[in-house]
Amino acid sequence: MPPPFGLIIIGDEILSGKRADKHLPKVIELLAARGLSLAWARCVGDDRERITATLRDAFASADVVFSCGGIGATPDDHTRQCAAAALGVALHLHPEARDLIEQRMRDIAAEQGQVFDPERADNVHRYNMGVFPVGARIIHNPYNRIPGFSCDGPGGGVVHFVPGFPVMAWPMIEAVLDQQYRHWQRPGTWLERSVVVMGTMEATLTPLMERIEETHPVKVFSLPSVDHPEFGRHIELGVKGTPVAVEAAFGDLLSGLQACGAELGPEMVR
Repeated sequence: MPPPFGLIIIGDEILSGKRADKHLPKVIELLAARGLSLAWARCVGDDRERITATLRDAFASADVVFSCGGIGATPDDHTRQCAAAALGVALHLHPEARDLIEQRMRDIAAEQGQVFDPERADNVHRYNMGVFPVGARIIHNPYNRIPGFSCDGPGGGVVHFVPGFPVMAWPMIEAVLDQQYRHWQRPGTWLERSVVVMGTMEATLTPLMERIEETHPVKVFSLPSVDHPEFGRHIELGVKGTPVAVEAAFGDLLSGLQACGAELGPEMVR
C-alpha cells in the first residue's frame, strides 16, 4: 500500500486572503494522475512555533509530506529554521545548494553584463537560501536553480520542502513523485462514481452507506448541498476506490437507493 500523502501550505498571505491557495487542488491533481491520493492538508501562518509543531508531527508520522512556502531568506521565511528545530539538528550551508545558488548568481551577472562578485553583500545573503538542516537532500529547481530540500524524520515521515511559487513548486513536486515514488504509482487505478440524490436526508442514507463500506473495499462519501442552482437541496452520494471495487459497490448503492424510493439525478464519474 502507498504511504499517506500530506500537504503543508505555509504563509500569512494565504490565511489573510491576500493570495488564494493554488497548491491544494494542484497536488490533488498530480497525485490523482498517478493513482495516488491526498490524506490530509494543513495551512499554517508565518509563526515559528506553529510551523515547528506542524513539521514535528509530520516527521513523527509515516507519511510523505510536501511543504510549500517559506524556504527563502527574507525575515518572514522560517521554514528552514523550523525544520531543523523540529528534527533537533543544526543548520548548515549545503555544499550542492551553495554551488547551485552560485551558478544562478553567475548566470544573472552574465545576463546583466557584470562581473560576478561573491563577496558583494546581496550575493553573500543569497547563500542563505541553501542553509538547510544537517542531513537534508537536494530537490532540484528547474526554474531558477535555487533548490528545495528533503528531510527524513525519526518516525519514518519524509517532508519535501519546495518554494511557495507554483511555477517552481509544481515541477519539483512532480519530479519527487516520479523519481522517488514511482513504485507506488498506479495510473488509472482510482475511480470515483456518484449520483445526485434529491429530497433525502443524510441520516436516512447512513445505514446504506455503512452497509456499502462493510461489504465492499471502497470509501463512501456524502456531499450535501442546500442551494444548488439546478438541483436545489440534494446530496451527492458516491463511492471511490479501485475501478473493479467501485463498479460493484456503486451498483449496490444504486440498488439500495432505488429500494428506498430515493429520487435520483445525474450520475458522475471522476
